[in-house]
Amino acid sequence: MPNGIAKRNLPAKICPTCNRPFTWRKKWARDWDSVVYCSDRCRAAAKRQP
Repeated sequence: MPNGIAKRNLPAKICPTCNRPFTWRKKWARDWDSVVYCSDRCRAAAKRQP
């Protein structure tokens, strides 16, 4: 039996730039509450828009 949590049970958010859902990553464990964008590309696109 695999360890951990099934992907369908992970928390998810909607990216305000691309409007796509993205799920929790272990890399974001410390600051999941402050994660807003799904990728660096979406973060850069949000900064370009006035």
